[in-house]
Amino acid sequence: MTYDVVSVQADGMIKDVIDHIRSTQHDGFPVLRGNKVVGYISARDIIGVHPSVRIEQIMSRHLIVADPDMSITDAARVIFRSGIQKLPVVNEQNELVGIISNADVIRSQIEHVSPEKVYNFMSTLKKLYGIEPTLERGNVPVDRLRPTQGKIFQDELEGRIYEIKKGLAEPVIVVKRAGKWIMVDGHHRAIAAKRLGIKNLDAYIIVIDDDIELGLERTAESMKLHSLDDIQVMDYARHPLVAITHRLVPHD
Repeated sequence: MTYDVVSVQADGMIKDVIDHIRSTQHDGFPVLRGNKVVGYISARDIIGVHPSVRIEQIMSRHLIVADPDMSITDAARVIFRSGIQKLPVVNEQNELVGIISNADVIRSQIEHVSPEKVYNFMSTLKKLYGIEPTLERGNVPVDRLRPTQGKIFQDELEGRIYEIKKGLAEPVIVVKRAGKWIMVDGHHRAIAAKRLGIKNLDAYIIVIDDDIELGLERTAESMKLHSLDDIQVMDYARHPLVAITHRLVPHD
């Protein structure tokens, strides 16, 4: 997060925005009234607008913002799902604390990719079943993946489609046992890949040679999940993470 944020005042003029764009090379700025965030204005908002027009007349008032305690991973999800370039960070009083850019997120996600989650799951398998699974990194066939999650969110799916197109998606996590590909994590990514016509997906593959039935498989069977087509896409409800970050700034 950048703490030294360039901002503009709501009662300022478009000329001020133009001057800031020229001096900073930034393409947008949070709009404040006093020290509280009331909007956002970007370079595209001011195209064709006279320099003497007040900022508050054309600024965007429907904001998506982040809480200071939000993890960078969650902030990344909000940015990718929403398609925004800058995510203002505000406190409970709606005061500007900092800003996160999509470039910040890209750097953080490159550093974030780690098999730690995989090793934790493997450790759980060892304790539950007394087995010694091994780990591989490779591609898995999308059309043979067996899901273990019955529902996903449409807005998160759109974010995963965006990530895959931009080459930013993390690997899925899959168990390979007896010729089966059982999903552990990454259902949104798998559906996104399927919709994009991608046949193989990058994955951490946990290989189990033992002849045992995992709890994941029993869960999938009980939910009648056999292929990605059995997953329900919840297109009528927004994901809670995005919902809590939307703040409607009231019009004066």
